[in-house]
Amino acid sequence: MSDSLSPVPARHWHRLSDGRLQCDVCPRYCKLHDGQKGLCFVRERQGAEMVLATYGRSSGFCVDPIEKKPLNHFLPGTPVLSFGTAGCNLTCKFCQNWDISKAREVDRLNDAASPEAIAEAAVRLGCRSVAFTYNDPVVFLEYAADVADACRARGLKTVAVTAGYMTAAARSDFFSHMDAANVDLKAFSESFYQRLCSAELAPVLETLDYLRHRTEVWLEITTLLIPGENDGDDELRALARWIADRLGGDVPLHFSAFHPDWRMTDTPATPPLTLTRARTIAMGEGLRFVYTGNVHDPRGGSTWCPGCGALLIERDWYRLGRWNLAVTPEGAGSCRSCGTVVSGHFEAEAGTWGARRQPVRLRQGPV
Repeated sequence: MSDSLSPVPARHWHRLSDGRLQCDVCPRYCKLHDGQKGLCFVRERQGAEMVLATYGRSSGFCVDPIEKKPLNHFLPGTPVLSFGTAGCNLTCKFCQNWDISKAREVDRLNDAASPEAIAEAAVRLGCRSVAFTYNDPVVFLEYAADVADACRARGLKTVAVTAGYMTAAARSDFFSHMDAANVDLKAFSESFYQRLCSAELAPVLETLDYLRHRTEVWLEITTLLIPGENDGDDELRALARWIADRLGGDVPLHFSAFHPDWRMTDTPATPPLTLTRARTIAMGEGLRFVYTGNVHDPRGGSTWCPGCGALLIERDWYRLGRWNLAVTPEGAGSCRSCGTVVSGHFEAEAGTWGARRQPVRLRQGPV
């Protein structure tokens, strides 16, 4: 734990024969001389060790609906305390949170909070979970892990919103602290990842496979559809087929609408019909729960029984309506009409948080 705003020792690095230190958190493997920072700009070398410069510092806290992460099968309708820091290990030209993830000034992070203060605030605000989001939490792994542990001690769930671009060692460390994750599968082509993110597809697929088959972390996937870049029928079909074959048809997939931002302001916004088309293709490949996002589409945003077609969870934006789920004491769901099992983690009744977004100023305390 940290007791100040000073950087804390980082995990997952080693010394090279030439004296440089190599960061082993993500597949970039940044090799640093003293005083240098990795591409993420928050993991850096100070003297003989690697440190995390943003421990205890946040770009802000907000209570959101859990569906905004997006997670549709994890405690629907409940509030989640969300926060991020600065920095990112990808260079996505279409970044929708670029003012946070691309931040280079650590001192702009004015909200300081210890892991215990965050957990206490979440309990006080009536949240069921805490989400690491806005920028990718893999770059602040040590802080996220400590916050997650403090949350679990208070009976809170933890949620990671991540691009999944990490190494095997960091992956097992990071997700051992998480209860749920939404992984951003940005496209299903190496060329997209290389051109627009300066990254590779394979490590992301490895993260998805790891989460599904080697952990108990609840998994959902989001793909932001960008006109002319990753919205072709063949690519969508291949993406959905891979998920169905490798992860199973019960993993929820969210297709989200792009809006012009960061370095792709000349690219048009995603037409709603593109999301509907993508949803139809994905369901045709065997995915049972496919959603549309960032557009007003009550049908595409609601949960439907894959057995009888009944409406299970009605959603209008982030507001929940009809609830047709039977839920066991363990949180397993099934259709009240036909008994078909619905994968996820549910409570007996739908939460009522709705579409509220409540910025929060945490009570200051030592970190």
